[in-house]
Order: sequence, then structure tokens, then C-alpha cells
Amino acid sequence: MSTTDRRAVMCLRLHPADGGSLGAEAYAGVLALLDGLTPAVQALPPDGALADVRAALRYFGCDAGRLAAVVRVRSLALYGVDCTVGVAGNPMLARAAAREARPAGTLVIPDEPAAVVGFLADKPVTALDGIGPKAARTLCSYGLDSVGRVAAAPPAALRRILGARLGREVQERALGIDRTPVRPGQAARAIAAERVFDRDELDPVRHRRALLSLTEELGAKLRTQEQGGGQVCRALSLTVRCADRTTLTRTRTLAEPTAHSDALTATAYALYAALGLQRARVRALSLRAEDLIPAERAARQLSFDPQDDKARRLEAVTDRVRARFGPHVIARGTLAA
Repeated sequence: MSTTDRRAVMCLRLHPADGGSLGAEAYAGVLALLDGLTPAVQALPPDGALADVRAALRYFGCDAGRLAAVVRVRSLALYGVDCTVGVAGNPMLARAAAREARPAGTLVIPDEPAAVVGFLADKPVTALDGIGPKAARTLCSYGLDSVGRVAAAPPAALRRILGARLGREVQERALGIDRTPVRPGQAARAIAAERVFDRDELDPVRHRRALLSLTEELGAKLRTQEQGGGQVCRALSLTVRCADRTTLTRTRTLAEPTAHSDALTATAYALYAALGLQRARVRALSLRAEDLIPAERAARQLSFDPQDDKARRLEAVTDRVRARFGPHVIARGTLAA
């Protein structure tokens, strides 16, 4: 890909070099590194990012492969994070290239129609953005089971099969056309916290105690985000790093968007129980609050439970005390023991 390409989008998939989980600070650091190269950086939590680097290529006078190598070296040196990088002419293709690239490597798809068609031709239709299981089954029932066959299909036939709008969009994507821009300013879509045990921990009670401290921390962060306006999350993700370096992750969508610590704790405990760890030796636990939105935009189901109302009022008081005297001035008795 030359420096004169009309578009050059870089997609990064991040993974710590030590095989652990990606921490919030390291993730923010790599995003800041990209911000130093281009203002068009879009976070893709929990471990990805998009960057429109066409201006950077012109400024530095280098090709996309060399720029990707610079990003990978700096990310590893500064934050201990390896990057798998895909580079292409638009976000959809860049994400596909990042999926195809070898770990800690770079795959560049030239911004040329023949190269794009060749890259996509043999992939299943589910590889295209916006193709869900239902649309994929419909296309496959007509023999359109690969991206190449969809690209070659008559436009009128696709419109009859999928409808006018979706048929047009699917064929455009099969031809490698993606009109979606990189959207800067999308970084604060997730926050995370982690607890690393002093030694590999077998005790489920200590696991749950660590989860309780994590939900307390995340809840407090959410309620004080965005200059006091507060945020709520719509999903919670638990990552368990075991002694043998295996990593287990589970994500659950919440019944309603929340920043209430008790609701986050209940969900975290449910995620932990679903893993069925039994006597697993756990090295670290991390929680990520995902799909954040401003609290003022979230609807909450009214509750007639006086205990719930009391807990929320107590939580608000606790937040004010911590804001004035420090985050550790008040702690749950379970955590202070």
C-alpha cells in the first residue's frame, strides 16, 4: 500500500506479551500511542482499536507495513503489549485483515479492487459485517455460501432474496466496499479493574472477595465518570487468569444499564459460578464494564423494595465521603477484614 492511497485504516488486536489479560492502563496507553500518530482513533473494547493513518503515511513518508512495525515495537517496549495488525482501505477490511494476520504480525491488503476481491472471495458469507445467522442461512439456501459468489450474483437477485437495502449493502461489502468512517472519540466505552493474587489462589471465598472489591471499584468509577454526570454499563465481562496461563472469559448483558455496585456484584458472582472453576488455581481476576452510556440516558425499572432504595442512598453517601476524604476511607466489612 503506497503513501498515496486514498484511505488507509489500521486495525489492532492487543494481547500482553506475558500471556495475561490486557489491563486498562496498558489499553489506554496503546490508544494514546496511536493518538500521537493520528487524531482519527476509535477504540474497540476490550482489546482492539481502529486508526485512519492515511495522513500519518504522508507525514512520515513510509508505507503501512513500516508504520505498523513502529506501532508494534513501541507498544511492546512501553506497555508490554503485542499487536496483531491489519491494514486495508476501510474499517471492514482492516478488521478482516487483523483476524487473518499471524499473531503479533501484520497483514496489509492493498487498496486495489483485484486484491480486495481475491482476499474476500473464498471466505464464508458470515465473514461480512452485517450478515447474521438468518441472512447467512437464506443466502446459503440459494447457493450463495461464499463472499465471491455473493459478489458475482446479480444485484436484482440479492435484492429479491434479502430486500432492497440489505441486498445492496451485502453486495457492496462482498466487493470490499465499506462506507463506515473511523469514529474518533469512542474510547470511553469500557472500564476495567484487575486483582492479582500474591500466590496462585485456590480458595473460592477469596475469589469472591476479590470480585466484590472489583465491583465496588468499578461501580465507584462509573458513578463519577464524565465530570460527575456518571455512566452506566450494559454488559459485564469477567476474565480469569489461571496458574497454567489459560485465560477464561465470560460476558453477560445486564437486565438494565447500571452503575449500582450490588447489581454488578450479583452479575460478577453469576459469571464466576458459570465457569465452574471448582479447585482451579487462579492467578488473577479482572472485570470489565462494557458498552457504557451516560447515566442520564439510561432508563431504570422502578423498585418497591425498600432495601434496594436504602442501598442506593447509602451508596450515594459513600461516594460523597470518598470523594472528599479518599477512596479508602470507607470499605465494606467483608473487605476490611
